[in-house]
Amino acid sequence: MVDIQRLVSSSRSLPVTHLAALCAAVGLSGCATAPITQSGALASYRSLEESNGLLAKSVLNINKDNVLAATTVRIMPTTFAGDVGSVLSEPQQRLVTNAVDRALCLNLSERFTVVAPNERADLTTRTFITQAAATDPVAAGASKVVSAVPGALGVPVPVPRLPIGLGSLSIEAEAVDRRGRQQAAMVWARGANSFTNSPVISQAGDAYDLAGSFSADFGQLLVTGETPFGKPPRIPSIERIGAALGGKPKNPACEAYGRDPGLIGMVANRLGAPPEWVDKGAPASEAQASTQMAAKR
Repeated sequence: MVDIQRLVSSSRSLPVTHLAALCAAVGLSGCATAPITQSGALASYRSLEESNGLLAKSVLNINKDNVLAATTVRIMPTTFAGDVGSVLSEPQQRLVTNAVDRALCLNLSERFTVVAPNERADLTTRTFITQAAATDPVAAGASKVVSAVPGALGVPVPVPRLPIGLGSLSIEAEAVDRRGRQQAAMVWARGANSFTNSPVISQAGDAYDLAGSFSADFGQLLVTGETPFGKPPRIPSIERIGAALGGKPKNPACEAYGRDPGLIGMVANRLGAPPEWVDKGAPASEAQASTQMAAKR
């Protein structure tokens, strides 16, 4: 029988290459599954090739030379395809879509100049959430209680999240040039797991967390012109680190999505507090403009 506590107690010092093995060790229920889904909203699904990470599944393609030649990018508002967002309330849907756009803006700023959605740019990104499974708040709360027991007893042993009620997210995105021709595309899916996704007492908890994971992967695809999987992590710039801590973003256009909750958000996540409590989202005027723009697509 697998000694789960021993596995998890050392998981923080393990490289990410061992996470898949950890999931397998405690059973598939330790990692939620997410389907690769297509809404038909992208300009093309041809030439997509499988390129999976250890935790995420994806199919993608990219015209490397054209993408690397681009210097400006605009981000069209992320939307839920059809009624897949019905598992979340409308405020939670806005929270998740804004989290996708904000993280994507910060990641693309590592190489591109990001402009407002109503300005012309070399590339335009279009993103659609095609599947979302809600987090079970009761299971998340139970996980927090269980994880607190060892500490209360004076035993500093990390306890994995209970492998029930885990959320997931599937997203598709593309970057098109000034003539509307697709230069990059990614269809991506990932489920929360018991080791790297903290339990948060909100139905949107895992979707919100995974939104940032998607944006990091798609952003790296466009910044480097290569698959983000199977490579060592890139060292972020000082500006990117500062923005992640709630500071001013490198590109002024990213202010449209509000500031990252930063350290307050990290503490809240650690305590299991809903992201709705600490993420102020986009400024009201920007949120309204984003909604109107998404409705016209």
